[in-house]
Amino acid sequence: MSEIHDECGVVALYHLPGEEVSPLCPEQGPEHASRLLPRMLLDIQNRGQLAAGMTSYNPNRKQLIDTHKDVGSVTEVFRLAHRAKCEALMREYAGRAAIGHVRYATCGEDDRSYAQPFERHHLIKYKWFSFGFNGQLANYQELRDGLLNGADHHLARETDTEIIMHEISGELSGDLRPTSIEWMRSISGRFDGAYSLVFLNALGDMLVARDPLGIKPLCYAKEGPLFAAASESVALLNLGFKSENIKSVVPGQAITITDGRFEIQQYAPTTRRAHCFFEWVYFANVASTLDDRGVYVSRTALGAELARLEAEDGRVPLDSDTIVVPVPDTSKAAADSMAYELGVQSMEGLIRNRYAGRTFIEGARGRRKKAETKYTPLREVLEGKRVFLVEDSIVRSTTMRALLGRVRELGGAREIHVRVACPPIIAPCFYGIDMSRIDELFAPKFVPDGQLTDAAHAEMARDLGADSLRYLPVESVARAIGLDSSELCQACITGQYPTPHGQGLYQIALEDAKTGNGVRRTYEGQTQELGCR
Repeated sequence: MSEIHDECGVVALYHLPGEEVSPLCPEQGPEHASRLLPRMLLDIQNRGQLAAGMTSYNPNRKQLIDTHKDVGSVTEVFRLAHRAKCEALMREYAGRAAIGHVRYATCGEDDRSYAQPFERHHLIKYKWFSFGFNGQLANYQELRDGLLNGADHHLARETDTEIIMHEISGELSGDLRPTSIEWMRSISGRFDGAYSLVFLNALGDMLVARDPLGIKPLCYAKEGPLFAAASESVALLNLGFKSENIKSVVPGQAITITDGRFEIQQYAPTTRRAHCFFEWVYFANVASTLDDRGVYVSRTALGAELARLEAEDGRVPLDSDTIVVPVPDTSKAAADSMAYELGVQSMEGLIRNRYAGRTFIEGARGRRKKAETKYTPLREVLEGKRVFLVEDSIVRSTTMRALLGRVRELGGAREIHVRVACPPIIAPCFYGIDMSRIDELFAPKFVPDGQLTDAAHAEMARDLGADSLRYLPVESVARAIGLDSSELCQACITGQYPTPHGQGLYQIALEDAKTGNGVRRTYEGQTQELGCR
């Protein structure tokens, strides 16, 4: 699963005014609450390693809100390995309120100008703001064309983040001065897609909002005067908040802090939920709890589903020569659970090299080469063994192909039976995962009608070079997570999207795949094919 990435993660923090000081506050006091932001970002670094940034609010400096961001990991951007330089940054950007962001791009360039938060300067304080978001707008092209209809308008970047910035700016133009909930309600009516958003302006007003379908996760906690929010609960737990005080933001809900007053309000109606199932399968930290469902528990349940299917099938012998090996790290919970249920050993037959570098920015050849060095097979574990190689998903198959060769040749495995704790990925994602074309996916050519048959499994196994292959069926996902399938976005495994523009983009992707136009990103055909203005 190292082949795909979520777009980003967001955090927010506010030490509310008053005499009380939170015990979680840094020793420098409430005006330095922003020092907690890098720690929070480290805990969601799994959601993006390309860039990181922070905007803080301090009414006692000339730059009322000020932004520090750059390309690199959280440690690199905030100089966490260099005490003096980190301390200088923390003093310069000290504030009682702050928002932060980690980024991996599904669109846009790999340079600092695309790093978030995005800050918009203005002479009037309530119009001077900064924000960051996790997700993707499926109707990006329509919104972009709408903004560019005027001859005097110009967009500097190819990213929906800039679109959102201009949509917010438009709501704040003139002299009406809408409240945060009012402008959030207005822009959400124009958005089709996924977004968890954090916002901070030069008055010290904050907004934290989750889209009406709840596609992307967002958690919050408040203890005394300290409020914090993050894409994942682990960032709040490690900050010191009690687990019972950590909750998920309800879809269509916004938390606002205006003039120091904390409120939770519904800004948009929600007729259904569509939480991204991949958060539990892969993206989220295994220590997180999202929408009252633990990630670790869900992954162990996926492993139990694999074991149940294996026991029913019975074709692979379960003896002393059979072992289960997880592909590090996100597959471990499922692999251990599968092994336990089958009564065989789960062993660390692959050791991950955490310093191999990114495989997702170097093209197909570069990804293959990096995949070959990313995992080291242990011959003393694998030699002569019948191996169940457990992976959380296969998307493009680059990593899996490299792994199979190394497990067989360097590890000396006798047989390799790939078991995937997820159904086949047959459709692109338009809500914040970097797979926008059908032709880049492994499974669609083997299951063109979506039917996962024994013959399709066998053909995929031969193509990869495995002795056998088995995916989980779609119904296993909701059962393992503990939510009804109607509450999940499973578009990439079913082709059924929760928003109109998402479904429209899928039709374009299908047409592109038929006509051989799959080299373009699906969004590039959106305007003409959907009739967007």
